[in-house]
Amino acid sequence: MKLRITIDGPAGAGKSTVARELAHALGYGYLDTGAMYRALALAALRAGIAPEDAPGLMRLLSSVDLRLEHGRLRLDGEDVADEIRQPAVDRIVSLVAAHPAVREALVARQRSIASEGGIVMDGRDAGSVVLPDAECKFFLTASLPARAGRRHRELLAQGVRVDLAEVEREMANRDAQDEMRAVGALKVPDGALVVDTTGLGVADVVDRLLRACRERGA
Repeated sequence: MKLRITIDGPAGAGKSTVARELAHALGYGYLDTGAMYRALALAALRAGIAPEDAPGLMRLLSSVDLRLEHGRLRLDGEDVADEIRQPAVDRIVSLVAAHPAVREALVARQRSIASEGGIVMDGRDAGSVVLPDAECKFFLTASLPARAGRRHRELLAQGVRVDLAEVEREMANRDAQDEMRAVGALKVPDGALVVDTTGLGVADVVDRLLRACRERGA
């Protein structure tokens, strides 16, 4: 049975890393829903469109070619998987994602990709909005210092020099924006297994989720 699996949670909880490893273990496809919003935010920065400008963002969305190829996100043919993780995108992506029209358009694309099952999808509303009837739903969380530390290490590995305290402040602001937005707010989906990843290795988390998926027939 090819399941639809969702992994939700705040930034830095390990969603993307765990989702990729889980998909690999199951032989499933992988979709990072947040990457789609990040790619649109990046395109808006390049085009000089304000994140508050919903009509401008919708026009932009209709004009760009946004697709996943072999697990890598491409924007108009360019691999932007690394660039969408830059701090400038971090600062505006929640504002971009807060527009109902933007969310509706991207959620439709995400549901289409997942329609045949055999996919692991991660994001902030993957299990609550995009696929509320998914066969397996998880919510990963971790302490703010742990999440900020992970994000800080990622940025350093990409050559981005930024203060850890600044990363933590921006992450706390992002959490507040995600939890308070009117559409697609960050929350634990109904029926989701909650896993606190603070102090856990990736392999430990993947193993726990894999066992739960096997119990559901994956």
